Amino acid sequence: MLERRKPLDLLFPLKGNASTRSGEEEVQHPGTLERLRAGVTLARDAVKAVSLTAMEALREGASYIGIVGEKNELVDPFEHLDAPIWSERPPAELLKLAYGYCEELTMREAGNFYHSFKYLPDDQRMSMCAIYAFCRRADDIADGDWADRFPGSQGEMDPEAMSYRNELEALQNQGTILDQDAYLNKITQLFFFRKKLSTCYNEVYSTDPVFLALKDTVDRYSIQRDVFDDLISGMEDDLYNNRYRSFDELYIYCYRVASVVGLMCIEIYGYEDPRAKKFAESWGIFMQLTNVLRDVGEDIQRDRVYLPLDELERNGMTEAELDGKIVLNKHWEPYVRSYAARARTYLEEARQLLPLLPRRSRYSPAAMIAFYDKILRQIEKQQGDVFTKRVKLNKVQKISLAAAVYLRHRFLPAFLDPVWGALARVGILPSV
Repeated sequence: MLERRKPLDLLFPLKGNASTRSGEEEVQHPGTLERLRAGVTLARDAVKAVSLTAMEALREGASYIGIVGEKNELVDPFEHLDAPIWSERPPAELLKLAYGYCEELTMREAGNFYHSFKYLPDDQRMSMCAIYAFCRRADDIADGDWADRFPGSQGEMDPEAMSYRNELEALQNQGTILDQDAYLNKITQLFFFRKKLSTCYNEVYSTDPVFLALKDTVDRYSIQRDVFDDLISGMEDDLYNNRYRSFDELYIYCYRVASVVGLMCIEIYGYEDPRAKKFAESWGIFMQLTNVLRDVGEDIQRDRVYLPLDELERNGMTEAELDGKIVLNKHWEPYVRSYAARARTYLEEARQLLPLLPRRSRYSPAAMIAFYDKILRQIEKQQGDVFTKRVKLNKVQKISLAAAVYLRHRFLPAFLDPVWGALARVGILPSV
């Protein structure tokens, strides 16, 4: 197994049967993985930089450069540049293009998420789009067919990439679950993705619009690098693991691919109470647990099982039944209800995040929480049938939920929250 950065469950007690793992590595020292990640940097003197002449030419033509092509495809405004960095700070016009690219990507790929933060102040909205674009591209590399752009590298034969891969493999007790060609392609791309992340924390500027916008976001809101590194580690996990034996193993994966996103977001929303970090962690766990349940049927088609195997066995079910036959197993629906109940222990903590955020930004996480709560309720209503068709919200549900969330968290005074909660429990108002 990888040496893991300890998530916040060492600091806060957890619900939902996740072990606190107290007594395990109580004294924290930089682990092998952390030292390995820290060595992945993109230095000014190690790469070719875009010239000032090229920067000025781009600046002059910025108003004519589009991010949507003739066939309505998303276009990288800097794709013709043959160098990975600007060694000087690019002008505001180019930064605006980078943020525009991230916003267009978010609108195309994540309607639910975009609706949840489109009413934020402009700077917060654009920074949320940069965060989403980073996460989307990492996932596209690990779980899709995205071909990332990093000029000047030697690809899979790059000496640094090979050294990183060898050290990472040495931390594993099993090989990749992918065919060798796909594995080499993805692990190499994720390595260069880490190198581009390093530009957000040093003096150079990436010519990738996602990382150019992300660097400005990181600087503006002082977001620590470890949350971004942890998300990439979650993507790397998918190259080595397609089964999770216990809920504790699943929890760490959920932390890496979802809780860290919540920890990124709250830095943009703003908070003062340190408990916000605990509740942001739980927010991510709730959303990812819901994703896991919703996607059981799709995941098994990709030879992935995220439900804890020991729980299936204890409840009289087998992995082989996850092709859809499991709905006929008398134990499936009770298990789904138990699973949903555990997910809601994290939902309860996620909702405690909202009062700790400024009212102007509270709507954003509240909407995401409401969307996923509704999806979980629909799964239960369908008696756990996530195989016949994908469980998702229709346009009317999204609009009505978003409107209710916006009304409650943007305009209603706090003293009316108990009234809304009481009416929601009896079904008169939506649970938001």
